[in-house]
Amino acid sequence: MATRISAGRSLARRCAMQALYQWRMTRQAPSEIEASFIANSKLTGKNRDYFLCLIKNIPEHIEKIDQLIAAHLDRDPDKVDLLEQAILRLAAYELNFGRDIPPKVVLDEAVNLAKLFCSENGYKYVNAVLDKIARAVGGLNAPAH
Repeated sequence: MATRISAGRSLARRCAMQALYQWRMTRQAPSEIEASFIANSKLTGKNRDYFLCLIKNIPEHIEKIDQLIAAHLDRDPDKVDLLEQAILRLAAYELNFGRDIPPKVVLDEAVNLAKLFCSENGYKYVNAVLDKIARAVGGLNAPAH
């Protein structure tokens, strides 16, 4: 059962990442984007609800999310690939606001999305930035010296 829940959350995250990318590219209202994803995907039940939660809350908290991300980038935020940006926004939201989700799960899911959608080494960049964010928000222990 845990695998099915995990697979459903993964689908919700993948759809949310794609919707965030579409939102960034088209500036459509999130509600317009939501409807098309729900109609054209297998999102149902709690996974549909989770997708809707992400698509509603990330735009509402976008300034705080983008500030959190920008503090841990090695470049101007406008220079970050738009797919990587969508993944970073999704994961930064989960790390900062989704306290019921283990940080390791958030990072693993984000890296998997980056491997699937980004350039060959995009997942490494996503992982490095999110590792710093997770430590900053208290989600991961600091490395041992």
